[in-house]
Amino acid sequence: MSTAQSFLFFLILLGVAATAMRLVSRTAPTVPYPVLLAAGGILIGLIPGLRLPPVGPDLILLAFVPGLVFEASLALDLEEVWRRIVPISLLGSIVAATDPIAVVSMLRRLGAPRGLEAILDGESLFNDGTGVAVFSAVLGTILTGHPSLTDAGLRFAFVTVAGVAIGLAAGSVAVLFLRLVKDAELEILTTLVAAYGSYLGADVIHASGVVSVVTAGVVVARYGSRTGRLQGTQLHGFWNLLAFVLNAVLFLIVGIALPAHRLLPLAGLALGAYGIMLAARAIPVYGLLGLVDPRGASIPWRWRHMTLWGGLRGALSVALALSVAAYPQVNPDVSVLAYAMVVLSLFVQGGLLLPVADLLRLRERAVK
Repeated sequence: MSTAQSFLFFLILLGVAATAMRLVSRTAPTVPYPVLLAAGGILIGLIPGLRLPPVGPDLILLAFVPGLVFEASLALDLEEVWRRIVPISLLGSIVAATDPIAVVSMLRRLGAPRGLEAILDGESLFNDGTGVAVFSAVLGTILTGHPSLTDAGLRFAFVTVAGVAIGLAAGSVAVLFLRLVKDAELEILTTLVAAYGSYLGADVIHASGVVSVVTAGVVVARYGSRTGRLQGTQLHGFWNLLAFVLNAVLFLIVGIALPAHRLLPLAGLALGAYGIMLAARAIPVYGLLGLVDPRGASIPWRWRHMTLWGGLRGALSVALALSVAAYPQVNPDVSVLAYAMVVLSLFVQGGLLLPVADLLRLRERAVK
C-alpha cells in the first residue's frame, strides 16, 4: 500500500476499534470508555506484522490537545468553578497533567455533586496549563546545557504570561465575531479558529499553547454564560462530538504508540513510580484542602477521596514524554516509563472508579 493508503487504513482501523470498544463499554458499564480504548490500543500494537504509520508527539499535541482543552473550557460550569476557586487553585499547584474525562463522565451518569465535578474539571485545566508550562521551562533550561533554577523560573514566567496574553486576545476576537454572526456554522468555525489559532500562536513563539487555549476557552465560555447564546446550541453539540472523536482516536494512538514489550523491563520501576505518584497526590489533596476546610463542611471527605482517586493520567502526559524521546540529553526510558504510569493509572484507578464511587456514596446530589 502507498503511504496515503496506509494512513487511510490506519484511520479506518482506529474507527472500527473505537466503535467496537464503545459497544463493549455498553456491556461493561463499570469500566470507563477511555480505559477500554487504551486496552484496545495496546492489543492493536501487539498484532504481529502490523505496520502502522508513525504518529509523532508533535501531531498529537497540535491536532488533539487544542480541541480537547477548548471543549473542556467551553463546557465549564463557571458559576460552580468560581464557588470552588480556592480549592481548584490550590490543587492546580500540584503541577501534573491529570485527565478527568473518564472520571467526570462517570460521575455525571451517577448524579454526583456538581461541586465535585467542578473541582475535578477546574483542577485538570489548571494542571494542564501549569504542568505543560513547567515542562517547557524545565526542558528549555536542560537543552541549554547549563540548567539553572533561575533560568527555568524565567522561562516559566514567559511561557505562562505570553500564553495568557495570546489566549485573551484570541478569545476576545472570537467573542467579537460571535456577537456579529447569527448562524451556527459561523459560530463553530469561529471557535475552531480560536482554539487552534491560539495554540498555534503560542507555540510559534515558544509560549504555552495549553495555557493559551484554556484562556481563550474561558473567555468564550464567559461570554456564552452571560448572553445565553451558546447554551443548548449546535455549537456545544459540535464540540461534544469533536471531543468524543478526538478522545477515542487519541487513547487508541497512545496505546499503539509504544510497543507493550518495552514495558516489561521497566515494570518494577513503573510500579514504584506509580505508587510514589499516587502518594504524592495524596499530600496536597488532603493537606491543601485541609487548610481550606479542616472540618469538611464545604468540601466533604468523600469528595477528597474521589479527588485523590480521580487523578488519572492521560494522553497529554504520554505526548509530552514522547516529545523528548529524540533528545540525547533525555533518557529514552522516560517516554516508556510515562506510558506505563498512564496505563497503570487508567487500569487501576479507572477500572475501580465505579466501585470507589459506590463506596463513597456519590450516586446522589445530596451535597451541593
